Amino acid sequence: MYLGLDLGTSGVKALLMDSAQQIVGSESASISVSRPYPGWSEQNPQDWIEACETAIEKLRIHYPREFSATKAISFSGQMHGATLIDKAGKVLRPSILWNDTRSYAEAAALDANPVFRQRSGNIVFPGFTAPKLCWVANQEPDVFAQVAKVLLPKDYLRYWLTGDFISEMSDASGTSWLDVEKRQWSEELLNESGMRVEQMPDLVEGTTAASELRRDLTQRWGFTKPPIVGGGAGDNAASAIGMGVVGEGQAFLSLGTSGVLFAATNGYKPKAESAVHAFCHALPNTWHQMGVTLSATDALNWYAGIAGKQASILTQALPQRPSGPSRVRFLPYLSGERTPHNDARARGAFIGLEHQSDQPALTQAVLEGVSFAIRDNLEALKSTGTELGSLLAVGGGTRSEFWLQTLSNVLNLPIYRPKDGDFGAAFGAARLAQLSITSEDPSKLLTTPEIDKVFEPQHISEYESAYDHYRRAYPALKLLSD
Repeated sequence: MYLGLDLGTSGVKALLMDSAQQIVGSESASISVSRPYPGWSEQNPQDWIEACETAIEKLRIHYPREFSATKAISFSGQMHGATLIDKAGKVLRPSILWNDTRSYAEAAALDANPVFRQRSGNIVFPGFTAPKLCWVANQEPDVFAQVAKVLLPKDYLRYWLTGDFISEMSDASGTSWLDVEKRQWSEELLNESGMRVEQMPDLVEGTTAASELRRDLTQRWGFTKPPIVGGGAGDNAASAIGMGVVGEGQAFLSLGTSGVLFAATNGYKPKAESAVHAFCHALPNTWHQMGVTLSATDALNWYAGIAGKQASILTQALPQRPSGPSRVRFLPYLSGERTPHNDARARGAFIGLEHQSDQPALTQAVLEGVSFAIRDNLEALKSTGTELGSLLAVGGGTRSEFWLQTLSNVLNLPIYRPKDGDFGAAFGAARLAQLSITSEDPSKLLTTPEIDKVFEPQHISEYESAYDHYRRAYPALKLLSD
């Protein structure tokens, strides 16, 4: 048996998988987010531990025989979070999360130093880890002076499980401290942001058998031998492992809180100015490119709150398939935007409202706005030389066939929706656990899911015109807000 642990923004999921990659069961526990000031997003790392314990205990109770046969554990985790540890191993302050934008000034200052794009292959985004530490140095110098280790969220869970300070390449790529091409910490980047190599965890590949479970937890959970604890991956790389998106030309679209367009590559292909992420993949000698729009289902949920209805009720009121684009445009920049604008201060807007703009029209506009933002991501990937022929679509948003058809129309690509099943980050983490102790060829283990439905592009010219109108809106509105 193999245990995958996925630490997300809203909770921890524990998934148990057998050697044939059949899911035995999964359990979860929720976590809340603290937003004490505009643009801030924090969590208490102790809440991660408690949620992890809860999810694992549920799994152990419901599947005692299978759970006791666990041979390896691995991780998926929300990326970029700054978890600060003192020399005694204690947490110094709440972890600053991926969607926290307070360090936009520090990010701009680091990004103005050309060495960051040269070495990391990426823009220094406000959500990345390095500018968060610069913010702490500027605003909380007493805390900064005590920092002995900086851990990403899943790696703090690893520290609790094993006592070891370890990270891996895919997650470390989002810190702005990794030399992504060489797959090692860059002493130069660390020094330029006031940090030292010894404050970083050791680095392994995602498939590595990195350590083993602590003896006391081994006894508490009834294992006769400590399970191996593998390297793991950042959440999007783990999702790619779960869907078998590991080779050149394979790609997926995730419609979750944020929207992610992820393309696996066999080589390192940076183009920082496009705001496309060029990160290490969870497999050795592989990389990936990724475009991110910060508000996907988050935008729909925001509108649902305003409308006073559940998001599913709003989407069910739409026809099965769109007959053409809405007359209303929506910019989904509710908490800034990453690809392609790199603008933490961008904000959302409805454009073209009229008396006929009823609730379904605005719902459609929100779905289209997110779809157009993902088209921006696709165009950014194309600018690096990446060409995609189709996309696998996963995440909560894929329950809406109207949205998937809209995306196919906007992207002018076939969209493949897998059959019901769990192919997400927790499943990817379980697959990485299996890879950490097997000699089998990853290409044979990391298969793609069976497809439920294919959405082919329709009304292409109409959506092309609507996208052209959409992409002219951001620079026009930016003039008004500057």
